[in-house]
Amino acid sequence: MSSILTNNSAMVALETLRGINRNLATVQNEISTGKKVANAKDNAAVWAISTVMSTDVSSFKQITDSLNLGVSTIAVARSAAESVTEKLGEIKNLIVAAQGENVDRAKLQADIEQKVGSIQSIVSAAQFNGLNLINGSSATDMRVLASLDRAPNGNVSAAYIDVARQDLSFSTSGAAATFGATAVNDTTIINNGGTNAGTSATVADGASRTISIESVGEGYSYRVRLNDSGAAEQLFLRNFEYVASAGDSSTDVAANLVNQIQSFFTATGATGYTVAQNGADIVLTNDSGGNLAVTAFSSTGGTAGVAAGGLGGLALIDVSTGAGAAAALASIEGLIQTGINASAAFGSAQNRVAAQGEFVQKLVDSMTSGIGTLVDADMEAASAKLQALQVQQQLGIQALSIANQSPQSLLSLFR
Repeated sequence: MSSILTNNSAMVALETLRGINRNLATVQNEISTGKKVANAKDNAAVWAISTVMSTDVSSFKQITDSLNLGVSTIAVARSAAESVTEKLGEIKNLIVAAQGENVDRAKLQADIEQKVGSIQSIVSAAQFNGLNLINGSSATDMRVLASLDRAPNGNVSAAYIDVARQDLSFSTSGAAATFGATAVNDTTIINNGGTNAGTSATVADGASRTISIESVGEGYSYRVRLNDSGAAEQLFLRNFEYVASAGDSSTDVAANLVNQIQSFFTATGATGYTVAQNGADIVLTNDSGGNLAVTAFSSTGGTAGVAAGGLGGLALIDVSTGAGAAAALASIEGLIQTGINASAAFGSAQNRVAAQGEFVQKLVDSMTSGIGTLVDADMEAASAKLQALQVQQQLGIQALSIANQSPQSLLSLFR
């Protein structure tokens, strides 16, 4: 049945043409934007995933900047620590030269002081963007933003690389350490094996003596005097002193005195004596072949020393005398090791941060590639599809034109 009111052929042709035009608009949009998923309307699920990943990529690019800043800051600290270590080596050479008898120790001491000043300048200047990792007066540990960790539930947390500061500072200002003026002549502060402070005790050959640090307070003074006049070698009459600062414990005081005594024994070649620490106890052993007189002193009201910082021992180096040169030789090795340890620590940290930076860059590249796989248009396929749809559009227009002409054939029935 033919009808002049309803043209089914035209309706079918029109709907087909509309579908072709919709597909053609989609392909043209892919070609113009380069994306098959340009917004949530195109594919809500894929758009949501790609958007989250895109924000992560932007964040990781900021993390790359943070890592680069961290590498630069650590590199400055490492370079400074290596320079300080080099200067310490030069100071050691001067100290070794001062061990001789026929030398001008005053000139050697002056040269040492110049190099110590150079170390101070290096430590003070070793900052990047205001952060100094080796100056003990201002240095703080550094946290380098290293990554963003996304949990399966979508929660995001920042991950950091912690870079510990290394104290290569020292102070030479202020008053020197002084033994307190108010003596305490009992065993309440320092206990010389049951002998009161200020009273000499004899350690026979082959015997040991335990000196205990009984109590600690800020400004408390501790002195141990060793006199080997009764021994065969007769090398020394020497005082070892320490003034406690706030926060010092009995163990800290004992450790400091043991280090002083051990360094002196090493420097003077006093092989007949040994010293050891056992918590708050100082244990002296005499194998010299003669008697060793040991006296412990204690007092309150002393002034704490100012040889502070990781290289605090530099402030105490004085080779103007033979004894001072010997003590300096014993202490410089520890100072050099401090510089070496700092340089090595910064080197390891710099490598780690740099490696993390390379990983983050590779991660950004991989994520960017993954996002492209999800949303980018296949231009070769789009080109082929465009040509096919253009042909279909032309045929659809022809079919609609033919369908629209079919009612006119009914006029021949009424002629």
